[in-house]
Amino acid sequence: MPRSRGRVILLAILLIAAASAVGGAETAPEKMTPSPAKGELPPEKAAICVNCHGAEGTPIDKLIPNIYGQNEGYIYIELRDMKKGARKNDMMAPVVEDMSREDMLAFASYFSSKRWTNLQQPRAASEENKHFAAMAASAGCPGCHQAGYVGAGTQPHVAGQSEDYLLKTMMDFRSGARANSSWMKDLLNTYSEADIHTMARVLSGM
Repeated sequence: MPRSRGRVILLAILLIAAASAVGGAETAPEKMTPSPAKGELPPEKAAICVNCHGAEGTPIDKLIPNIYGQNEGYIYIELRDMKKGARKNDMMAPVVEDMSREDMLAFASYFSSKRWTNLQQPRAASEENKHFAAMAASAGCPGCHQAGYVGAGTQPHVAGQSEDYLLKTMMDFRSGARANSSWMKDLLNTYSEADIHTMARVLSGM
């Protein structure tokens, strides 16, 4: 074999070996810290949420939202915002204070894997449904909350959510008390309080 060809082959072998070593260094941390399986959460951690949000998805108070079956990205974003202080919530502040990003992802995965809870709320009157449809069309609500208002990704499932919670949430956005969405604040300020009451009644009865 000519000497020049032998050098080329030797150099190729050395380059392959070096690439393998680098690849192994990059993938090793992922192997040592695998992501938790979707829906897994130690019972003692789940109990922290169950105390208020309910063991079967029915919250202990109408001002507390149903989170069973809520969208995973939305749960994570809200936990993150409450920990950062972007969303103020006196009840949740001590709960999220020591949560790591991994904890928040695990909680989001666990509750999003559950079945959405039917809170058995009455449907709104026909005229309210028509008024809501007109408002939603002008505001482009289905564009974010999707058909049926079940949301997706970081957008929340709002159909069938507690009426009291929906009303308080929208009014808090409107007043600026909930400050983690300036877009929602601006949008809801284009509607009257009566309009927002209608929105809450219609959405909760879906």
